[in-house]
Amino acid sequence: MAEVKLYGSWSSPFSHRIEVALKLKGVEYEFISEDVHNKSPLLLKYNPVHKKIPVLVHNGKPICESLVILEYIDETWEEGPSLLPKDPYERAMVRFWAKLLDEKGLPAMLKACLRIGEEQEKAKEESTELLKFLEGTLSGNKFFGGDTIGMVDIVANFMSYWFIIWQELAGLQVLTKEKFPKLGEWMDEYLNSDIIKENLPPKDKLTEYFQARFEATAAANAAAAGGGGLPK
Repeated sequence: MAEVKLYGSWSSPFSHRIEVALKLKGVEYEFISEDVHNKSPLLLKYNPVHKKIPVLVHNGKPICESLVILEYIDETWEEGPSLLPKDPYERAMVRFWAKLLDEKGLPAMLKACLRIGEEQEKAKEESTELLKFLEGTLSGNKFFGGDTIGMVDIVANFMSYWFIIWQELAGLQVLTKEKFPKLGEWMDEYLNSDIIKENLPPKDKLTEYFQARFEATAAANAAAAGGGGLPK
């Protein structure tokens, strides 16, 4: 039997992506919890370049970066639903949206919740613009890939759960069902899927975890406004 290990963190949407993909494929794996503030020697060995989670180790061979891992899982295990379509053009579009969500969407939405002043307003505008594009791509489908959960849905997991918590903590209403009804329906479908809802981290625990981070960032912002440096 193939040995599969996942080095990740319970609070990370990136780790959660990999768990969802493995469970959809029916792959048995060992989850190894990492302290992102005190990384283990094995994690640093397996991911010496970025030194980040998640890392999938398959028969002793590490694969890093969640988007790369998702494609690896889809190509390695044929059981279960395909995460990417077979058509080359459709696969290219999935890669485009997944990359856009990671490189533009998530950073903008996090900045909208953590920053203040002009920087926050700019991030809110960028987030809203991307959400409008995403709203238009659903076109009445249950999921971004059609009737079943695919790679874009898994990558967008941070919007359906993590970002909702972040914006609540920040007192924002960037992504709401009133503003984006199709995305609201997608979130309901995604979060109510058995594999998803059975493996989400508890909302109260996740809220408490991020509240501490948000409070620390708010203190750093206040210090910066008083003449200190910007938080890293």
